[in-house]
Amino acid sequence: MQDNSILNDIANQFGSGESSILDFIINIFITIILAYIIGLIYSRYGNSLSNRKKLIQTFVLLALTVMLVISIVKSSLALSLGLVGALSIVRFRTAIKEPEELAYFFVAIAMGLGMGANQRIVTLIGAIIIILYVVLQNFNSAKKQKLQNLIITISNTTDKGLDENKILELLKNHTTKLDLRRLDNINNNTELSLNVEFKDLKSILNAKNDLKALGDIQFSFIENY
Repeated sequence: MQDNSILNDIANQFGSGESSILDFIINIFITIILAYIIGLIYSRYGNSLSNRKKLIQTFVLLALTVMLVISIVKSSLALSLGLVGALSIVRFRTAIKEPEELAYFFVAIAMGLGMGANQRIVTLIGAIIIILYVVLQNFNSAKKQKLQNLIITISNTTDKGLDENKILELLKNHTTKLDLRRLDNINNNTELSLNVEFKDLKSILNAKNDLKALGDIQFSFIENY
């Protein structure tokens, strides 16, 4: 009698018919596919400095775990309360440094929640919209010419003063925008700060080589946020 009771409890969790078990299996495979696609999108379009390719498997495991938990507890109030109690004990100490990374984790969790709750159509529509949004956003960004906005600080290394006009003319050959931000001259030490925009990395390297050829100066290129 006790064995029958356990079997009945298991059947109640997944439904009494074969169709419910089939739905559960289908949801698992859909979750894997969606989470893997989200991982590929993150690997292709993400800007994080971390190893993005390794996170693909993490997205799949996270989505599957959430989907399995929701599938188990959704039909039992006791299990739901037990899950809340268990989660109140667990502490996650791993720091997520990139906001973009956190956003993708939430997307994977949302996929698992939706499929665990058997909201297949809504989850699929939401996933498609998110994927299209990311792809279109990056497509539009790629079409726009991306300029390198930098601050260049130049100073002399000897008692010989800087030839500001020569430096400005040199930089104009490589930049699309050139603004003087600061000019200091104290005891024959001159420091020049410029806000510049370069078309590409090659222009930055060419400007660096030309400045280096002047001699008797030191300079630094700093990203202008």
